[in-house]
Amino acid sequence: MADKTNSFFETNAKPGESLGRIELAPEVLEVIIGIATTEVEGIAMTSGNFATGVAEKLGKVIHGKGVKTNWIDNKLIIDVYCVAEEGELIPQVAENVQKKIREAVFHMTSIEAGEVNVHVTGIRSETLSVTE
Repeated sequence: MADKTNSFFETNAKPGESLGRIELAPEVLEVIIGIATTEVEGIAMTSGNFATGVAEKLGKVIHGKGVKTNWIDNKLIIDVYCVAEEGELIPQVAENVQKKIREAVFHMTSIEAGEVNVHVTGIRSETLSVTE
C-alpha cells in the first residue's frame, strides 16, 4: 500500500516574502471529495471497505470512505467508488461527480486534480439494493 503524503502550500504576503508553509493531510482531501460526491444528484452513497462498514455500524460517520488519492508526478489522482441511484444515466452522473469533485477540491485547497476516476460499484433501487 502506498504511503499517503501531505500536500504543502507556501503562503506569501508580498512577492518574495513567505509567511510559512501550510500542510494538508490526505484525509482532509478525502473528506472534501467524499462530501462532494454524495452531494451529486443520482449518487446514493460512496462505497467503502469492510472496515468502514463496521465502523459505520458502530455509529461512526466516515466521510472519506470510498475515496483514494495519490500523487503521481506532482499530479493529484483521485479515485472515488460510489453507488448510483436506479434510473439515473450513469455516464451523466459520473461526469457530474467529476465536475463537483474538481470544483470542491480547487475551491477549498487551490489544488487542481490531474485525474478524477469514478468507479460505480453498484445501483441502489427502492425495492432492492445491489452493491459490489
